[in-house]
Amino acid sequence: MFRAMIVEDEKPILDLMKYIIGQDEHYTIVGAFTNPHEALAVLEELQVDVAFLDVEMPRMNGLELARRINEQSSHTKVVFTTAYKDYALDAFDVHAFHYLLKPVAPMAIEKVTKRLVEELGMREKDSKSGNKMSIQCFGGWEVRNPAGEIIRWRTKKTEELFAYLLCHPGRDISKWQLMDVLWGEMKEDRATNNLHTTVYRLKKILKEQELGMDIIKTGEGYMLERRDHSYDVWAFIQHYTAATKDPLPTDLAEKLCQMYQGPLLDGKDYFWKTALEERFTKQYTRLVQYLVEQDLTNRDWQRAEERVDAFLAIYPLNEEMNQVLLQIYANNRQTGKIVKHYEHFAAVYRREYGVEPVTDIGEWVSDYLRKIQ
Repeated sequence: MFRAMIVEDEKPILDLMKYIIGQDEHYTIVGAFTNPHEALAVLEELQVDVAFLDVEMPRMNGLELARRINEQSSHTKVVFTTAYKDYALDAFDVHAFHYLLKPVAPMAIEKVTKRLVEELGMREKDSKSGNKMSIQCFGGWEVRNPAGEIIRWRTKKTEELFAYLLCHPGRDISKWQLMDVLWGEMKEDRATNNLHTTVYRLKKILKEQELGMDIIKTGEGYMLERRDHSYDVWAFIQHYTAATKDPLPTDLAEKLCQMYQGPLLDGKDYFWKTALEERFTKQYTRLVQYLVEQDLTNRDWQRAEERVDAFLAIYPLNEEMNQVLLQIYANNRQTGKIVKHYEHFAAVYRREYGVEPVTDIGEWVSDYLRKIQ
């Protein structure tokens, strides 16, 4: 069961949100606030899993509140509720988990629930048995023990070693590779000593925190023994391998997209993750493109738009997907949405790169507007 907080400055809407979310058995509402400052004051105490935030609030808007929540409680998932669709790009900046258009319907809450269950590694099943262990590598980096408590690492290298092993599941990794990754600048004897000490510390933490995993010595290397525990990267790799079949089953593509919640180990500056992150990003992009193409073939404009919106919430400056969304708007003669979306895209581009957009998108928008005049 997920511990939910709701922040909405209008009392009638707050009461409605409490009713709709409260009807879903997956949630326990631990706090409902009209004042965002009051919500922040008790955030850590309430141990919030998911926060439903109104975007348009006078005291502190939802985007700023989300940033504060990320700083205080990195594991809390943020779900925006708004009457305006144009916040998808801003949602990226605060690592939003999802956003819902008002008025919020029970079916929309069900979609959020499904994503939460997928991402948190069968948490729904685990909560019934009292096991709240979870490991998140996509869209952040967090490890929780069976009591639901976030693991505090004794050293940064212990944390990084575990992250590296998690991102290379089932692989026998040589000690030389691990030493090069973690202590490449050190002499061999010192790096060897550091590796042995760090492996010992990691094994001890895994045992103390009852994570059901272990580090196995394999001749000249080490391997993470996962046993029967699943986590996002492992599950994504397993399912993506099965997805190489042609044609790709739609339900499997959907499942993979739900698993991917953002860049690998987002927020960590590990140099070794760059190639892996690029690979996972490309795989996720191909899956979304495949599903969107199906939607467009079936003329299901709404579903295609939802998929592209979800993608752009993670990668707002992807030119190809921005172009696809604009084309969907054009197919439905939604000129106003085209103008608003491009303005938003340009604003994010300027904020990110400090210059005006240099893309084909602006030219396409200009040509489109000239043609319809």
